[in-house]
Amino acid sequence: MNTDPWIKQIIETGKTVAIPIMTHPGIELLGKKVKDAVTDGQTHYCAIAALNERFPQSAAVTMIMDLTVEAEAFGASLYMPDDDVPSVTGRLVCGADDVAALEVPDIDTARVPEYLKASSLAVENLDKPVLPGCIGPYSLATRLFDMTELMMAMYLEPDTVKALLEKCTEFILRYCQAIKKTGAAGVVMAEPAAGLLSNEDCMTYSSVYIRGIVEKVQDEHFAVILHNCGNSGQCTEAMVATGAKGYHFGNRIDMVEALKGCPSHTLVMGNLDPVGVLKMSSASQVAAQVAELLQRTAGYPNFVLSTGCDVPPGVPMENIAAFYAPLQATQA
Repeated sequence: MNTDPWIKQIIETGKTVAIPIMTHPGIELLGKKVKDAVTDGQTHYCAIAALNERFPQSAAVTMIMDLTVEAEAFGASLYMPDDDVPSVTGRLVCGADDVAALEVPDIDTARVPEYLKASSLAVENLDKPVLPGCIGPYSLATRLFDMTELMMAMYLEPDTVKALLEKCTEFILRYCQAIKKTGAAGVVMAEPAAGLLSNEDCMTYSSVYIRGIVEKVQDEHFAVILHNCGNSGQCTEAMVATGAKGYHFGNRIDMVEALKGCPSHTLVMGNLDPVGVLKMSSASQVAAQVAELLQRTAGYPNFVLSTGCDVPPGVPMENIAAFYAPLQATQA
């Protein structure tokens, strides 16, 4: 599809649309486990399709925000429970020699083909834009090197960190190019670890590398949407410097301030708390929180209602309905 007119239409119509980052409820609709969906592209797609059929209000469909797919492809060890997303265990690289020896994997490694399969099936069978996900280079590096150790290495051995980031970026670029070939409208690039950095460090160790990817894959047919749920406001400028067509924020940030910091021609998405509100609150409380968010952002036509991060397993279906209800009321 041509994403530029789609983005322009969202902004110019003056009607807010919703694109939550949400797949796990679809897994539950199928009676499957999270492990089934993150290891099998057919199951992943069926979960997306089931959720879209139950809640067709979303302006696009998204995929599971699994931030271990790329790390596993590099060789990282995972803990993969039945009913939650996988997590990386241990360190894969510990210093300059390890980074130098690290090979950039092929795109057909580990579970990457299953995620590409889910994207292809969604594009073929669903009549709306498909937005798969990938990890950002800095967040991938933290999973390979360890978060704390990498932050220390940024000051003690920055050349090692940059060498690792270059390899992470090379693989993510290949992955994004493969996602683009499936016909997806874009990719939601999750870079939450960069939200712990200052604006200057975020620019140096994240945005520069993301911009390199954006310049190679983003065009009128494909949009990069940069997600950073760790940003509390201090690195929005660095996010915008990537040149992405969309910015997705977590519930730590003031959404109005985020909108002020982003170009008016880009989509700015967020930021209902997916756990504290969507999962843990009552349906009436969810609706009230969404209504307040819509009221506060009413002056920004480029605002897209979304969740602050991936919706976790176990969210009540009535709460998902309540998420959409205030938006439907404003458009009635």
